[in-house]
Amino acid sequence: MKGTMFFWKSTTMRGDPLCFIDRGKATASAALLFPPERFLSLHNAAGDVEYEEGRDFLLDAAAGLVIRTRDSRIPLTGLAELDPPGDDDLFHRRQVCAAYTHRPGLWIDPVPRFRGADLPRTMSRLLAGKPLALAVTGDSISEGYNASGFAGVPPYQPPYVDLITAGLTGAYGSPMALNNLASAGWTSDNGLADAERVGATHPDLMIIAFGMNDAGYAEPADFAANIAGIMDVVRREAPDAEFVLVSPMLPNPDWHYPVMERFAAYRDALDTLCATGVILGDVTTMWKALLYRKSVHDLTGNGINHPNDFGHQVYAQALLALLIDEIHTPPG
Repeated sequence: MKGTMFFWKSTTMRGDPLCFIDRGKATASAALLFPPERFLSLHNAAGDVEYEEGRDFLLDAAAGLVIRTRDSRIPLTGLAELDPPGDDDLFHRRQVCAAYTHRPGLWIDPVPRFRGADLPRTMSRLLAGKPLALAVTGDSISEGYNASGFAGVPPYQPPYVDLITAGLTGAYGSPMALNNLASAGWTSDNGLADAERVGATHPDLMIIAFGMNDAGYAEPADFAANIAGIMDVVRREAPDAEFVLVSPMLPNPDWHYPVMERFAAYRDALDTLCATGVILGDVTTMWKALLYRKSVHDLTGNGINHPNDFGHQVYAQALLALLIDEIHTPPG
């Protein structure tokens, strides 16, 4: 099998997103995920403009900071523009991406581990290179919102679901039959109402990814009951289906809608549903760890509750790590 690179195992970061906010000071700075050893490049998010060290930015390598110069060509975002702008590509146009090398072992937070033994039927098909039917139910994140490919802007990176199918095919050679039935605005209530349609696709593996829109009203027990109900309905049509239950990224804490404490509670509630054939894809914990270093505005695709291209990569890698044994992952 070919390997898949996970950012926490690599010593080269590419696409580390930065957003420079005008806070009324002479310069603005943004933090890299890791302190760099060798800085490679800084581009706009589209990838067609390269910024020059000394002219457009200064680098404080020890602190892991990129500092925007006064006359830089790097976009500078005013505080008024941070008022949630909706689902256009404003943040994509305002963010830049860094590439650099760094020392190994700098990611010290929890990472996903291979869970192949808990998805025996899925792994049997993958290891044999057989076709795998993958179904997805979820909200706008899983539909693909604010991935540049979904928005139709350069560099046209696919959403996380498509990155997963490509990653599995690349690792195992298995052809993937994808039915992505996620829909913007949906909650687990909608997912339960739609579960029969999803089951009719007869998935081998199903990703269930709700929570972002539930968090404004649903208690964890009710959320978990809906997720369990979705699996029960799907199993009527596809008794051998296996499941990845995804706990979502964290939204902008200034967003008035959700009860923020519910995201961790949803993750814990999903964990109670796990057994043979059902595993947890814990994006919530990884996102929290990213926010120790990165700004919300570095990681957002819409200023509110969607990931940008890097965030879609995080989703994909967090889930692929459950399905691809790290012994098949090449060193950074």
